[in-house]
Amino acid sequence: MQVSVIVLAAGQGTRMNSDLPKVLHKMGAAPLLHHALATARSLEPARIVVVTGHSSEDVTAATLAFDETAFCVRQDPQNGTAHAVRQATPFLADAEGDAIVIYADSPMIREATLRAMLEARARHAVVVLGFHARDPGRYGRLIADGENLHKITEWKDAADAERAITLCNSGVICADAKLLSSLVAEVKNDNAAGEYYLTDIVELARSRGFSAGVVLCDEAETLGVNTRAQLAEAEAAFQSRARAEALDNGVTLTAPETVFFALDTHVGRDAVIGPNVIFGPGVTVESGSEIKGFCHLEGCHISRGAQVGPFARLRPGAELAEDVHVGNFVEIKNAILDEGVKVGHLTYIGDADVGEFTNIGAGTVTCNYDGVMKHRTTIGKRVFIGSDTMLVAPVTVGDGALTASGSVITEDVPPEAVAIGRSRQVTKPGLATRMFEKLKSIKAAKAKGQ
Repeated sequence: MQVSVIVLAAGQGTRMNSDLPKVLHKMGAAPLLHHALATARSLEPARIVVVTGHSSEDVTAATLAFDETAFCVRQDPQNGTAHAVRQATPFLADAEGDAIVIYADSPMIREATLRAMLEARARHAVVVLGFHARDPGRYGRLIADGENLHKITEWKDAADAERAITLCNSGVICADAKLLSSLVAEVKNDNAAGEYYLTDIVELARSRGFSAGVVLCDEAETLGVNTRAQLAEAEAAFQSRARAEALDNGVTLTAPETVFFALDTHVGRDAVIGPNVIFGPGVTVESGSEIKGFCHLEGCHISRGAQVGPFARLRPGAELAEDVHVGNFVEIKNAILDEGVKVGHLTYIGDADVGEFTNIGAGTVTCNYDGVMKHRTTIGKRVFIGSDTMLVAPVTVGDGALTASGSVITEDVPPEAVAIGRSRQVTKPGLATRMFEKLKSIKAAKAKGQ
């Protein structure tokens, strides 16, 4: 059966004390909104509708950057959750099947939990996601008998006996798409806050003779982000989950608590990740690779059998083929390294293509930027680049060639040639001693003058 997802992302988040919309603050190197969209997309929905509000243009842009097929609609003014859903329902006018309402500032909801709600729809017309709270606080309370839900009472409107209930409302709701549209159209704002509560659809559905049900999840899944402290808590929860999933998938983490993943990090089975490794967005590490300690990776692809680090940085566009070795204090950016390439240490390779089994010596730099434009360096197969070589792009070094250590290469090097681009050494016997004696006498004279 088809499913549609409505993502509520209209809140300003004043308690974040930020000019940035709350849902664009990052967790796992991605906006909170993207986490919600990733969960929504895991259901393979027929459509996704995002309800924006504060900084609507920025939230819309972030939505389309993640999923260009999503629909965005602005809620203005912001008069409650039912009012927000009402803005989305025109996009579901011809939708078949169910609709699920989730929240962009509650990024920890699992796909399995939403699928459990969809399964419960076979038994109930409306399904609400609930949880037992350690400290119920100001959460709305679920008045239920087992799985059967009678009503949801907001804390502001709850009696003392209802406030004593620990079964709380997460806000996530699932219903038939057409029924949901019909129900939110009937919601009134005759409550303490003067808002249109989505929770009111439970009693409205029951008044029509429909049943409502509750699906439970762990409280940790319902974590909402409204403050910087809660954002930090969510980040810790996300990293803990990502590390556990990596270990379960056969990845070795030698010091799990020091590894930080991004939302879209992909690490293959039997890969080994050392301590203090940070994954930025867009990283894929294939099976059998090793990332040693203190590496920072972003926007790169590392193939089977490659070794990276320690203390290496891979930036966007770095492509490492099988069995490539990138050593300590090496930076790779927008460069393709073919099979078996070795870049041992203290080197920058940017905007370059490096052929298979080439060796790059220490201190090599591809000088790719002229102050206005970037230029590409092409290095062939089985080339030996001597230590401290400056390759001034655009330049090509042919297959099997060699550059002498300390060279500045400004012209193309033919295949199998040796390129030497350095001044001839001049040696003057005895001059060092005479120079040191002169300098020492000058220093002594200055000391006396003081």
